[in-house]
Amino acid sequence: SPEMGDLGQQFGAATRFATSVPRKLYEVGIIITARHWTAQFEWYAHRRAAVQAGISAAVADAIAEGRRPTGMPPDEQAVYNFATELLETKQVSDATFDAAKKLLGERGVVELINVMGWYGTVSMFLNVDRYPLPDGAKPELRPLK
Repeated sequence: SPEMGDLGQQFGAATRFATSVPRKLYEVGIIITARHWTAQFEWYAHRRAAVQAGISAAVADAIAEGRRPTGMPPDEQAVYNFATELLETKQVSDATFDAAKKLLGERGVVELINVMGWYGTVSMFLNVDRYPLPDGAKPELRPLK
C-alpha cells in the first residue's frame, strides 16, 4: 500500500522531528512502546537513540526487562508513568495526565501519544514482517508474561 506508506512516513517524521517534546522524552515513549510490542528491531534502533539522547543505560535496561527503572529524573518519570499506564490500562489517571500536561503541555501530551501510536504501528509491521536485526545483532528483548 504505497499511498498509506507515504502518508505514514510523513506522519512518522512529524512525530519525531516537528514536535515540542524533547528528544530524550519521546525516545522514552518509543522504547516503552517497542518493549510493549517486543519489537526487536525497533528496540535495537531506539534503545541506542534513547541513550544517545540522554537516557541512562540502566533505565533502558530496566525497561527492556519489564521493570520500573529506579533513579529516573522527574521528566522521565512523568513520561514513563504516562506511557506505561496508557499501554497497560488503555487509559491514564487524572494524576498521570496532569503530571504529563505540567511537563509537556497539552500539545506535548498529544504529540507523545502520536509518537507512541506511530511506533506501535511500526512495531506491529516489523513484527508481522519478522523484520531482521542487522547482521550479528542478537535480540535484546525477551517475551514478558
